[in-house]
Amino acid sequence: MSDLLKAREWYKELKVEKTLKALRKNGFEALYASTKEEAVSKVLDLVAPGAVVGLGGSVTLREMGVPDLLRSRGHEVADHWEAGRRGASGDEVMEIRRRQINSDVFFSSATAVTEKGELINIDGGGQRVAAMIFGPKKVVVVAGINKIVGDLDEGLKRVRNVAAPMNAKRLNRKTPCAVTGVCSDCDSEDRICGATTIIQRKLRNTDTTIILVGEKLGY
Repeated sequence: MSDLLKAREWYKELKVEKTLKALRKNGFEALYASTKEEAVSKVLDLVAPGAVVGLGGSVTLREMGVPDLLRSRGHEVADHWEAGRRGASGDEVMEIRRRQINSDVFFSSATAVTEKGELINIDGGGQRVAAMIFGPKKVVVVAGINKIVGDLDEGLKRVRNVAAPMNAKRLNRKTPCAVTGVCSDCDSEDRICGATTIIQRKLRNTDTTIILVGEKLGY
C-alpha cells in the first residue's frame, strides 16, 4: 500500500472511530463494517426468525441487496418501493407504509451522521423519519462513510445540496434542485423535503443500532 493510500485509510479510520465513540456516548449501539458484504452479515444477525421487517426509502439498503436477502429468508417485508414497482394502488402503498411503523425491525439509512453522534434525516412522506423515532421494536440505521459530516451545519448542507437533489433527480421530480443540484427551498408540488429530523440521542423507547460502513453507499 502506498503512503497516500495509507494516509487516506488512517484518516478514514480516525473519522469513523470518532463517530462511533460519539454515537455510543449518545446511547446508540454503534457497529462498524469495513465492506458492504460485512455490513450485510451484521444486518441479518439483527433480524430474528419470523420478524416482520419494515424498509424505509433507502438506496443504501437496496445497493446492499438487503430486501431480497430478507425475503429469501422468509421474512414479511413491508417495502413500499417494491409495491409501487409492481403497480400497487395508492391505498395499498399507504397501508405498507403504516406497517413499517409497526414492524418488528425497521431498516433505514441516514441522510447524514455527525461526528458528534447525531442523525440527520429528510423526508417527503414522513413515515421513514416517524418510524426511526417511535413505533418499531428495533430500528437499524445503515450508513456509508460518505454520510459522515463534522457537525449539524455541515449535515444540513449535505442534506439539502447533496442527498436531496440527487434523490429528486432519481425520482424524476420537477424541482429546481433536480436541475441545478442546489436547494432553493422551493414551493414545487414535487418537493421531496417535507420534514427534517435531528436525533441527538438514543430515544428512550426505541432500540436503535447504527452500522457505519467503510464504503460510499447511497447518496
